[in-house]
Amino acid sequence: MRLSQTFEWRDRSVAWDKLGSGPAVVLCHGTPWSSQYWIPFARALSREFTVYLWDMPGYGQSSKHAEHAVDLGTQAELLADLIEHCGLVAPHVVAHDYGGAVSLRAHLLHGAEYASLALVDVVALRPWGSDFFRLVAENAGVFTAQPLAVHKGAFEAYIATASHQGLSTEQLNTLTAPWLTPEGQRAFYQQIAEADQKLTDEIQDRYSTLELPVKIIWGADDTWIPVDRAARLADMILGAGVDIIEGAGHLIQYDAPVELAMSLHRWLASQGH
Repeated sequence: MRLSQTFEWRDRSVAWDKLGSGPAVVLCHGTPWSSQYWIPFARALSREFTVYLWDMPGYGQSSKHAEHAVDLGTQAELLADLIEHCGLVAPHVVAHDYGGAVSLRAHLLHGAEYASLALVDVVALRPWGSDFFRLVAENAGVFTAQPLAVHKGAFEAYIATASHQGLSTEQLNTLTAPWLTPEGQRAFYQQIAEADQKLTDEIQDRYSTLELPVKIIWGADDTWIPVDRAARLADMILGAGVDIIEGAGHLIQYDAPVELAMSLHRWLASQGH
C-alpha cells in the first residue's frame, strides 16, 4: 500500500495515510520496519475506527536524508506534531517495538494526549539492543560500506530471527525492500548508529505517572525483547492490562495475526466506543 499523504516537517517528508471512519487510532511501527506490517490490521479496524498509518523519517516511504537525525527523541517530537497536523484530539495509539518509546516520549515529554495506549513488544526498558544491534552501532561505517549483496544476506538473516513461526517470502520481501537499495542500506545502519538507551532512561522512571488506559501485548517467544519485560512494564504502569500471545515472537503481526487483531479489537472496543 502506498501512503498517499505527506507531512513536511523540518525538511523531512513524512508519508502517512488514513483508512475508515470513527474514533481515531494511530499505529506506530518500530525498527527496522515500516507501516506496511500494520496494513491488514488497519483495514480490519477501519470498519469501526479511523486508522492512521505513518512511516518515521528514515523508514519506509518517508524521506531518508543522511543529514537528518532519526533517533527516537526526534521521532517522538514528530509524532506529537503529526497528531496535531492531522487535527486529532486524544487518539488511541498502538505502538510496536521502537514505536513504544517514541509514543511514550511524545506523551510524557511533548504533550501528545492519547485516549489509550497499547504497547506491543515495545522498546521501553533498559537494557535494550541485541548483540548484533550493539555490534552495528559500534561499527556503523564498516557495515554501511559492505557490498549491497553482502548487506542483503546479513540483513535478511537478521530479520528472520524476529519471527518465531518463520516468514514467508512475501513477508520477508515486505520487511526488507526499503533497506535493499544503496539509500536504504545507509539509512538502516544510520538508525542503529543513532539508537541511544539514554532516550528511554530519561522517561523510564516516569511510567508510573501515566494517567491513561494502557494495554501491554507481548509475544511469549519474543527473542528480541523477552516477554519478562511485559510483567516489568505492568508493574510500573498503574492499572495496565497484559495479554501474552503464545507462539509469537517479536514480529507478532506475522506470527499470530488473528490473536493480535482480536486483542487489539477487544482493547479498543473496551474504551467506550
